[in-house]
Amino acid sequence: MAERLSIRSRVPQNPLDEVKCQQLTDQFRQILSTKRMNSLSTGISISRSGSRSSRERDYGSPLPLPLSSAGNDLPAYNSLRNIPLIPKAPQDARSIRFRSMLHTLANMPCKWENPGLLDEALRVVPLERIYNEAQEECDVLNAEAASLGPNKKAAWGYQDCVIRALMRWFKSSFFSWVNNPPCSTCGTPTIGVGMAAPTPDEQARGATQVELYKCSFEGCGQYERFPRYNDAFVLLETRKGRVGEWANCFGMLCRAMGTRVRWIWNSEDHVWLEIYSLHRRKWVSVDVCEQAWDKPKLYTEGWQRKLAYCIGFSADGAMDVTRRYVRNFSRWGADRSRTPEPVLLYILDEIRATKRRDMSKQDKFRLEGEEMREYRELQGYVASAIAAEVCKSLPDSFFKGQSGHNRSPRPDPDAQKAAEARQNSAQADVDRTRIRGPNGARGAPNPQHPQNPPPPPPR
Repeated sequence: MAERLSIRSRVPQNPLDEVKCQQLTDQFRQILSTKRMNSLSTGISISRSGSRSSRERDYGSPLPLPLSSAGNDLPAYNSLRNIPLIPKAPQDARSIRFRSMLHTLANMPCKWENPGLLDEALRVVPLERIYNEAQEECDVLNAEAASLGPNKKAAWGYQDCVIRALMRWFKSSFFSWVNNPPCSTCGTPTIGVGMAAPTPDEQARGATQVELYKCSFEGCGQYERFPRYNDAFVLLETRKGRVGEWANCFGMLCRAMGTRVRWIWNSEDHVWLEIYSLHRRKWVSVDVCEQAWDKPKLYTEGWQRKLAYCIGFSADGAMDVTRRYVRNFSRWGADRSRTPEPVLLYILDEIRATKRRDMSKQDKFRLEGEEMREYRELQGYVASAIAAEVCKSLPDSFFKGQSGHNRSPRPDPDAQKAAEARQNSAQADVDRTRIRGPNGARGAPNPQHPQNPPPPPPR
């Protein structure tokens, strides 16, 4: 009793209320933030006054040791690790070639911005069919959202449903896949024999290279040419090709339907698209060849491929979206050695500045806000992947002690309850049989029944 009284006497009679606690917490955070900012600014000034500036320092090499002076404890360079990368102009020949290639690729979506040609593209699209299918799907999605609650939002909007209906029509009825073109004379399959130079007519229509095939029938021997056109409006006439032609033509039709489109270049020889969803306020991956809508893990976890660069180009910008498709870079990421990361940032900033040179300040501000929101989205993918890996590694490290011996795993409460329920049910069946007998009638148990053991002999 005396111990309880002594313990109660130690507890303060007038504890701090929540307001004072919050004030003390805010003061502590402000002091800690000010101290960190002062340390960071001091470290930046030291790095700028050193032999090499932060822009000139090679990001691949380790940081130099901190300077020291008598009587002053200067902050270490560890405080500078969280500083964002500074864009750096390309210096070596490999980075310059990579820069030239990205600038060339950035012109692809700009070819879809001719208003007159987009009107011509709409003439080949069955608009009534597309809009009716989109409206039906949109009504179904709205009904599903309404069934979940009054404030629930549909998964996709009407414009998203329009692109989904357009993708289904494009693959099933409009465009065809070509590996080896059949012989135009006898219809026999052909065999590839190499490349050929484009004719003046093919070159005028945008063909940069021509594949040459020979008929496999010995009595024919006819050669077939397969020009690889880059002009989306020429593809409206040919309506055949492979991944590049499919993405090129479908991206132009999406622009004709009034949707913002990105053309995604992948360093592992693949291309696809991204559609900006106004309903979700995000970019959505679209692969028309696979008829895949919003499946960014298709190429890594589905195709078991490792990706290095996935860069999206649109008419108003460029963005490195590799983190959207490579969630676990240690497993699915390839070597990004074509150029240093600061140089890649510099190239993408350069492409954005070129595309937005004639834009108004309001449009530039809107695009910068979208990029900040997308950057947070990509950061969330990285954080989710790290958290998933940590959760996968926790059980082994938790069940193994410091001595290395395995501990018995914690029992599953659901399994315990199921086992107890089965045991109670079996015991109830045995009791019911003993009370009612084998035929369900009340009375003493029948000793001749095989489920009832014989009574013990008298002593």
